[in-house]
Amino acid sequence: MTAVGARILIVEDNPYSLELMSYLLHAHGHEVRSARTGVEAVRTTGAEQPDLILLDLQLPDLDGYEVLRALRALPASAHIKIIAVTAVAMVGDRERTLAAGFDHYMAKPINPRTFVRELDGWLPHAHHP
Repeated sequence: MTAVGARILIVEDNPYSLELMSYLLHAHGHEVRSARTGVEAVRTTGAEQPDLILLDLQLPDLDGYEVLRALRALPASAHIKIIAVTAVAMVGDRERTLAAGFDHYMAKPINPRTFVRELDGWLPHAHHP
């Protein structure tokens, strides 16, 4: 049985980061949606029901923590794995994001060689290669 690609929402306002992550995920058979603001992320999550959300912490409207709280408060998205993908990589930031309720933390710039493999562990079982 062949694994079906996951539905992944990338919440990212930097066009270069968005393009790279989208390209890598598409190349591995995943279906990618994007949102460039926190409000758009909440709206898209409700409509699309992604399997995984990659969430930048620095967005033009809401910060990633506010988006996380909004998504966790909605019954339809409370179960979705949410990964912080951010250039905010100071001492203690990983611990702060995990304590806030993110499932995982990835620092930017991402490593194209290991990016998709690192995400595999956060996908529902049916979507593993």
